[in-house]
Amino acid sequence: MNAKHLTGAGLGFRRELIPELKSVVPAAISFFEIAPENWIDIGGLPGRELRSFTERYPFVCHGLSLSIGSPLPLDEVLLHKIRQFLDQHQAVLYTEHLSYCFDGGHLYDLLPIPFTGDAVKYVAARIRRVQDILERRIAIENASFYLCAPINEMNEIDFIRAVLTEADCDLHLDVNNVYVNSVNHAYDPVDFIRAMPTERIVYMHMAGHYHAAEDLIIDSHGADVIDPVWSLLDETYHIHGVTPTLLERDFNIPSLSKLKQEVERIAQMQTQSTYTGYSHAHYNS
Repeated sequence: MNAKHLTGAGLGFRRELIPELKSVVPAAISFFEIAPENWIDIGGLPGRELRSFTERYPFVCHGLSLSIGSPLPLDEVLLHKIRQFLDQHQAVLYTEHLSYCFDGGHLYDLLPIPFTGDAVKYVAARIRRVQDILERRIAIENASFYLCAPINEMNEIDFIRAVLTEADCDLHLDVNNVYVNSVNHAYDPVDFIRAMPTERIVYMHMAGHYHAAEDLIIDSHGADVIDPVWSLLDETYHIHGVTPTLLERDFNIPSLSKLKQEVERIAQMQTQSTYTGYSHAHYNS
């Protein structure tokens, strides 16, 4: 099979959408994304249905439970299963969250890592180990968070940049998470975007959120993308160039025809981007 190319706009692959996708995949959808933990060891009809799509479309695997910032050892059994899954389905890219979600048991949330020099070295060493086991370069996603650790030694921008450099990995830039954090922690989201290293950005996310209060946004992935986040994506393309971008929708999932409209908007913005420098629009498996 020819190598698959990650480009354009994508959609999260949800079981609820399989019946509609089996009928027709909208032209605007260039690739899909799945959480490998939700599909590893799944056989029968669901496994065959997944394989029928991974054979025809590029897939990104976006991890949920690696817990890269946890004080506990990496789950290397899980990592070897993920590697087999990536190989089996010829996944183009694997990404994970710059956070932790396990401490003797699953915490069912993505919790922030303290922004300290020791944490940079610790997390970067774990990312390097992950890349060694998976035998591929990975991308780490900037996470949404709601409280700042009192022991922080640096800001979020400096922490992310330091981890990327120390680990020598790529960046999965979640534009909605930048907007969410900019409201919750009162900073300029465009300044944050501009500070990210263009050469490491290989993938982006767009999503909706829940506006709980004037100064509190919950990253829910359960609503339509709002205009300020669309504007931030446009600015991101202008600053860094067009990068494969996925629409996340994990709750309150509407029909495929409704989701298609947002995917089409991403694709249209990519086509109309005014960026003229180096572009990260292609990622090859």
